[in-house]
Amino acid sequence: MTINTVPVSQPVVSNSNSTVGGPLLEVNPHEFENCFTKRPFLVKHRLCDHPLFTMERILELSQRLPESCIEYNAGNIPISVEEGLTPRNGLSPEETIRRIEECKSWLVLKYVEKDPAYRELLEECLQVIRPYSEPIAPGMTQPQAFLFVSSPGSVTPFHVDPEHNFLLQIRGNKEVRMLDGHNSEIVTQETLENFYSDRGRNLKLRKEHVDAGWTYDLQPGQGLHFPVTFPHWVKNGESVSISFSITFRTPDLDRRRALYQANAELRGRGWKPWAVGKSFLRDNIVYQSFRLKRKFNQLFAKSSCSEQDARSCGMTKGM
Repeated sequence: MTINTVPVSQPVVSNSNSTVGGPLLEVNPHEFENCFTKRPFLVKHRLCDHPLFTMERILELSQRLPESCIEYNAGNIPISVEEGLTPRNGLSPEETIRRIEECKSWLVLKYVEKDPAYRELLEECLQVIRPYSEPIAPGMTQPQAFLFVSSPGSVTPFHVDPEHNFLLQIRGNKEVRMLDGHNSEIVTQETLENFYSDRGRNLKLRKEHVDAGWTYDLQPGQGLHFPVTFPHWVKNGESVSISFSITFRTPDLDRRRALYQANAELRGRGWKPWAVGKSFLRDNIVYQSFRLKRKFNQLFAKSSCSEQDARSCGMTKGM
């Protein structure tokens, strides 16, 4: 199913004005209520001319962020590729940004909210989202933002992400193919166990699922909601693309991660655990046990560090 437009009846907008004038986001309340966390849907934004998204400003940001916050790879790759086999482009981040029109690459600046200007912009965007996400998934926390810069025709391979996400298209266009993350034939229990156990986010796309799901031709001024762990891949259009991803977590996602990690441990011991969601009682027992185990491990680690510090101090005093 291809969707290129967004309903704009009864839009919800920010109460504050952005630096480019006018509200930052427009959200359809009925669509948000019916689709958030369940399926993708479009929103509108007014960030295309925002000064934080010029190439000069992005390049400046990349020079200030730590290396761990920058990921960049060759963009001329298959839709489905193992994470460890994604090739680098042989350039530095600065060279990648400067040569993005011809270097066939994609680059993401992670956690750009570390910069005060981008943090302020992220918070202003989430002010619009919060009143409508809270009744569905309460407890918005860990607001984070990601900035993507992609060459014409570059591919971001098939993968899943752990956050509530709205991808705002700033410049250029990109085709987004998203599959139903609630379909257990597409996203299996083992897939989620591996993902939440930090064994990689890239997935293998099966032939029977190539044409499944939703296709969006995302244009500047449009944003797209990605429900948590809905697998997707992205192919850039014929010009350079800039996208701004605003994300957040909620307490239910911590519980979800813990349940899949617990099931992964059980499966690793040769058991066949019940699927997450099959029994609320079973899930609650597993989650509470996981929390107690995690708290014990944290206390043990803290105690060990304290003992080690004490021994170090004793050794220092005896020198």
